[in-house]
Amino acid sequence: MKAYYRLKRVLKLGRLRLRRYQALRRWGRDALQHSPRVFGNSMPKAGSHLLIQILWGLTEVGPFINPGFPPVNRFEDNSHLSNEVILKSIQRMRSGEIRFGYIGCNEPFISALTNPDWATINIYRDPRDLLVSSIFYALNIHLEHGMHKYYAEELSTMEERLNVEINGIHKPNLVFSGIRARYDNHLSWIENSHVLSLKFEDIILNTGETLGRLADYITGFGVQFPMPRTEVIQTLTNAIRPKESGTFRKGKPGNWREHFTDENKEQFKAAAGDLLIKLGYEENNDW
Repeated sequence: MKAYYRLKRVLKLGRLRLRRYQALRRWGRDALQHSPRVFGNSMPKAGSHLLIQILWGLTEVGPFINPGFPPVNRFEDNSHLSNEVILKSIQRMRSGEIRFGYIGCNEPFISALTNPDWATINIYRDPRDLLVSSIFYALNIHLEHGMHKYYAEELSTMEERLNVEINGIHKPNLVFSGIRARYDNHLSWIENSHVLSLKFEDIILNTGETLGRLADYITGFGVQFPMPRTEVIQTLTNAIRPKESGTFRKGKPGNWREHFTDENKEQFKAAAGDLLIKLGYEENNDW
């Protein structure tokens, strides 16, 4: 099986060379060489597949290439990679290439992804919706998820599962971080002036304006789109095909209200502190 995945990787590298040649023919050597590397970053279940579809749309409007690789954190068989291997994958990116992954805001990744030649786009989501999505993903979609058996066999209610997602769990052979710890590892990306951070909800509810911000961010690297800004935005919008994502469920902002009990709300407020206020989802803890 390992030989199969190695062969798959080799074939994808060959495909990348072909796609690079095609982009060179279409856009010109100078445009391709001077386009930024584009990296889409996210927390798991925060909208990564939505973001990468949009970023792949860049290949239709400018000198960009979709290498067709999995997230930089994973090998072809979906196994986790070490930080050293992840960093090498990022550093191997060439001009115009688009990759994505789940990278916490710490070194050496901060330096790598805020390099002047890197356009890094970070997507984040209401933590309450993220928790609901995380549970359904582990329970119904990714049956090999580390939390699947625990959620399916040891817990019987959504309230119990949400409390685990909120507070985390530390048992022998079962360690899962709580919501505040997960977000604390990503919060600094939102504050980083080099990184464009977009709310998942803004992409869904205010698509044109939000993707306009993305188009403007890319042109800030010297990219000249050969079409009007409105056409660029429409092309990126057309690239969104949520039902083509294997992890798509609802993607509905505010879905947490259908699942949170009063107990979950109190647990969340105690565990997350001012997280929702810092992220701009609430003005205070009276929700």
